Amino acid sequence: MHTAFIALGSNLDDPEEKVHQGIAALAALPHTRLSAASSLYRSAPVGHAEQPDFVNAVAQLATTLAPQDLLAALLAIEKQFGRVRSLRNGPRVLDLDLLLYDAQSIDVPGLAVPHPRMHQRAFVLAPLLELAPACVIPGIGPAADWLAGCADQAIVRLTTP
Repeated sequence: MHTAFIALGSNLDDPEEKVHQGIAALAALPHTRLSAASSLYRSAPVGHAEQPDFVNAVAQLATTLAPQDLLAALLAIEKQFGRVRSLRNGPRVLDLDLLLYDAQSIDVPGLAVPHPRMHQRAFVLAPLLELAPACVIPGIGPAADWLAGCADQAIVRLTTP
């Protein structure tokens, strides 16, 4: 079994419910078990600021799926929820990002693990550290060391797991 961490985010069509549904969809993936899910967090949008706040979480999976197969499954879930990729950092019904896959560094067309900007985003680091306080991002370092650098990014815990 491999350990994977998935970031979830939504800011359209009842975002809290969409993140809960996204977590349930991850739990239903074949050859995969949901190990844990973080609290939900509210965060301001990054990049394209003229849109609603996001609801974010991180899920930890145990899976036998290869990284590319897991990514394909994540993209299929997004599509099932009606995700349309029309504007980078724009509004979305459900966003699923493969953050980490074991301690691997992967850089192939269409897939970069660890996620290239995860260490710069409080809405990823706070829920990730809730699940894995000692998490080390391959090639980057301890995730906890990077959260302080994101102190200017507003993030509010909404729920506990």
